[in-house]
Amino acid sequence: MTKPTIGFIGLGLMGSNMVENLQKKGFEPIVMDLNKDAVAAVVARGATEANSAAELAAASDIVMLCLTTSTVVEKLVYAEDGILAGIKEGAVLIDFGTSIPASTRKIGADLAKKGAGMIDAPLGRTPAHAKDGLLNIMASGDAATFEKVKPILEMQGENVFNLGALGAGHTTKLINNFMGMTTVAAMSQAFAVADKAGVDRQQLFDIMSTGPSNSPFMGFCKNYAVDGVSDLGFSIDNANKDLGYFLEMVKDLGTRAQIAEGTSANLKAAVDAGMGKGNVPEIYDYFRELDVVRL
Repeated sequence: MTKPTIGFIGLGLMGSNMVENLQKKGFEPIVMDLNKDAVAAVVARGATEANSAAELAAASDIVMLCLTTSTVVEKLVYAEDGILAGIKEGAVLIDFGTSIPASTRKIGADLAKKGAGMIDAPLGRTPAHAKDGLLNIMASGDAATFEKVKPILEMQGENVFNLGALGAGHTTKLINNFMGMTTVAAMSQAFAVADKAGVDRQQLFDIMSTGPSNSPFMGFCKNYAVDGVSDLGFSIDNANKDLGYFLEMVKDLGTRAQIAEGTSANLKAAVDAGMGKGNVPEIYDYFRELDVVRL
């Protein structure tokens, strides 16, 4: 694939910036999204809009997805006019979203029956990194398929990790997000308890940040709980979804993750309280308002 034709579905903030990065590198992708303003922006830079996922897949050597949920991915793959209906032999589907590993492996097996490959490649870092091709990419899939698309992945990621068999990327991303979101929830609650106890939150941060608890996540939590600045850039809605996926994955493995169950319960409660659109450190507000009656 010296200059593959790329189809890209999912033009949210991350996806739009990934497409812009590809366009800066000379690609003219075929795109789809329900947001017609987002489509128009990339079409104005030389992209082409497809009328269906099947049409996009039939015209593409590589189909890239940057979507919100496994449900949306499966709908696009398995619809009558979906990716599976149109994808050609030798093409590769890359899922950049955060999906359930069992779903990823199922889609990969069905694509293989048509002679197509799949890579799951969830992302780290921010949309700003995407625009400059500086993402962290946690890719997995069979070796030959990975090598086929590796040069394209390296145009989008500063760090491209090859994690092994299909599904390992999504598994790793879910574990990573479990740890990160649990850390943010715990630190945000620490600040909320400090506030209730009359402990100065800035002083608490000054003390905690001199020890092993110090981390970028602590900085994000302090920025909101102390300074009122919400700058993590990852919503409570997304964290709630990812923790749900993590627990589903753990269940598939025949075990339990009780710490994750606690984090998930708190995130869901914050969503139910109408806070889902806020960044994860804003769960501080939920913890700060908790009282015995609401518990």
